[in-house]
Amino acid sequence: MAVDSLWHYQFRIIMLGDSTVGKSCLLKRYAEGVFLESMNQTVGVDFYVHFLEIEPDLRIKLQFWDTAGQERFRSVTRSYYRNSAGGVLVFDLANRASFESIRKWHQEVMDTVKPHHIVFVLVGHKSDLEAERKVGQKEAEKLATLLEAKYIETSAKSNRNVGEAFQILTLGIYEALKSGKMRPSEQWDGVKSKLPPLAQPEAQAQERGKKCSC
Repeated sequence: MAVDSLWHYQFRIIMLGDSTVGKSCLLKRYAEGVFLESMNQTVGVDFYVHFLEIEPDLRIKLQFWDTAGQERFRSVTRSYYRNSAGGVLVFDLANRASFESIRKWHQEVMDTVKPHHIVFVLVGHKSDLEAERKVGQKEAEKLATLLEAKYIETSAKSNRNVGEAFQILTLGIYEALKSGKMRPSEQWDGVKSKLPPLAQPEAQAQERGKKCSC
């Protein structure tokens, strides 16, 4: 069986933030396990895939859309917002302007995705540049609370909290599914499921129970 077929849910996630904050570096480190000191700027949208098992026998396919931060590509990247279940809001801890842009990115997505629910994580990137820090942790946490998002600081260079950032978001999407805030549907591609349509998270638990009773 092909690896790509071995999943229960597919979550589509969009990377958001100004140019040069390190969105592509984060994804490259997470999806491919490598860090490149220099990467070409994203033109339009790039795609990455990663698989994550968040519970025993519950495998998630994460499909990432890495969007360009430049204004001239905005009309292209906006078209991907609506079919996203999660958003990674990324700013550079050493670049104050990129932090101040986060509200704009968040609002732009919120204006587009309605009525669908979307889960966000706020990421302060390049934590290895501590001496050049321009944004304090408490200030960033305050903004995250305002945006109803979790906050975490990462470094693709040192691999600090990279996996944790995406796991936080994945678990947030899964919790939204379990609570009913988010539901898979044929008209929306943010979440796809191979589980039975009846109360899918509960159905998964029942399947695990059947396996244990054999």
